[in-house]
Amino acid sequence: MKNFNLLSMITLLMIACGGNDEDAIKFDSFEVDKVAVLSNDDPSPRCQVHLHMNQATKACGHRGELINATVMRRLLDLEDSSMKLAAETFADKYTQSYITNMLPLYNQDRSDTLKRQWYEYHYIIDTNTQKGSKNSVVYLATIDYYEGGAHGINQLLTMNFDTRTGRLLTMKDIFASGYEQPLQEMLLQALMEKTGLNSLTALHEKGYLYSMDIFPAENFILGDETITFVYNPYEIAPYALGSTELTLPYSQLSKILNYSFEY
Repeated sequence: MKNFNLLSMITLLMIACGGNDEDAIKFDSFEVDKVAVLSNDDPSPRCQVHLHMNQATKACGHRGELINATVMRRLLDLEDSSMKLAAETFADKYTQSYITNMLPLYNQDRSDTLKRQWYEYHYIIDTNTQKGSKNSVVYLATIDYYEGGAHGINQLLTMNFDTRTGRLLTMKDIFASGYEQPLQEMLLQALMEKTGLNSLTALHEKGYLYSMDIFPAENFILGDETITFVYNPYEIAPYALGSTELTLPYSQLSKILNYSFEY
């Protein structure tokens, strides 16, 4: 009977965090909100932090711990005992840094109401997950922040995890040795098709690749039949052109895919 109960418990845990593809890792989510007021003025500039974080559940065991640890490092630059604690620590440090660094400057500018908007900071992270290629799950984080200046910054950061191990997948897991040059050529062609431009000169005139070459972004999304490379503002184009996503089918990439990569 004891053996039966133990076997039943193990089976339940496997069901809770097992199976194939999208069922292999289960996530739940939480939110952290914090607001810091810069001065005693009414109204006063303030800093708002909103974090909506997805985390692998405890039922996923060591795999889930690895995923959560990677997410904490990549998004919060912290390592902690739990993602909730790391998110709270991040919000506390960010708002405290805002007050420490911005209050002396604001005291110099507070009589100029036109400059008040410069001190209205925010930092928002919104995350979600989706099914990736075979045995993978994609973790997506949209980051929006404003820290003074002409405009805020909006970025999409991606992480692809092996659902069997919890390990972060890198380009070397997806592509075979020597993939760089042929992949760059495919990405350049994809960019020209996406923009409707037919030459590198035309891309330069539009603002793309003006001071850099196309590169295989480590910021990618694994899908069932395609891989999408995500370029945030300033990476291959100016801010005004926004982010760029280039999608290539695995069928086109077949000659440079790692033999161990399954999709």
